[in-house]
Amino acid sequence: MKNKIIVIGRKSFLGSNLSLYLKKKNFILNIDYKTFIKKKLIFIDNFDYVINCTSNQSYVENKYLKKNDFDLAIANKIKKLNIKMIMLSSRKVYKNGINLKETSLLNPTSNYSKNKLKTEKALLGILKEKILILRISNIIGLNNKKYNKLHKLFIDVFFENIKRGIIFNNKNSYKDFIQVTKFCEIVEKLISLKVDGIYNVSIGKKIFLKEIVSWLNFYNKKNVRYLNLNEHLSDNFTLNNDKLMNTIKIKNTSQDLKKYCIKLSKKLFKNV
Repeated sequence: MKNKIIVIGRKSFLGSNLSLYLKKKNFILNIDYKTFIKKKLIFIDNFDYVINCTSNQSYVENKYLKKNDFDLAIANKIKKLNIKMIMLSSRKVYKNGINLKETSLLNPTSNYSKNKLKTEKALLGILKEKILILRISNIIGLNNKKYNKLHKLFIDVFFENIKRGIIFNNKNSYKDFIQVTKFCEIVEKLISLKVDGIYNVSIGKKIFLKEIVSWLNFYNKKNVRYLNLNEHLSDNFTLNNDKLMNTIKIKNTSQDLKKYCIKLSKKLFKNV
């Protein structure tokens, strides 16, 4: 039986990708936040899940205010219904480090990450077992210009620099990544298993920036200048994804990411 899922964020990067992926096996209603808030409860209660993929600039940039918290408003609207919610949180709620687990020290430093952590705590209190929180690492995927962007993706910055003929040389810098197609596959699997709680979503490995840049630049035929990056500016981290992988049991490797990035490179540079 197909799950009925509301995806909020028609023009968001993750909302558009999730809608396209999930509709293959589920019934998807893709709407914007204001439309959802106006929907009657009797209509929303016909659905199994709601996934919020949208936010606003005030929530991202400023100190926490309830009026800017879309996730909180959604949770309060559905708290008496049977529908479950998926919140897209951030790995930035943790202190930087290696092998960060869901139980690791939480130390958000930006307004955005502090706000995400406050939202997490509020939603766990409101929805109890009806909330699935995903702490997501850096997502790799093409961000179509027609979609709203509150954040620049890693690939956005990469391609902006490439157009200027520049690649930053990050010899010792690394992060944890996941391709958007794998992220969508993971979300679908978690939905099918009716999972709740908090999960890290990542590859769970060190991906050195010099590696991922070389993958994304694979099909670029133009000469580029390599500029050294100040290492103290690096934001090195890896997430421990054991809890996730033990639950969903699907393939999720750095080799998959490499193949995906090289495929993206071909698309990025086909007309360059």
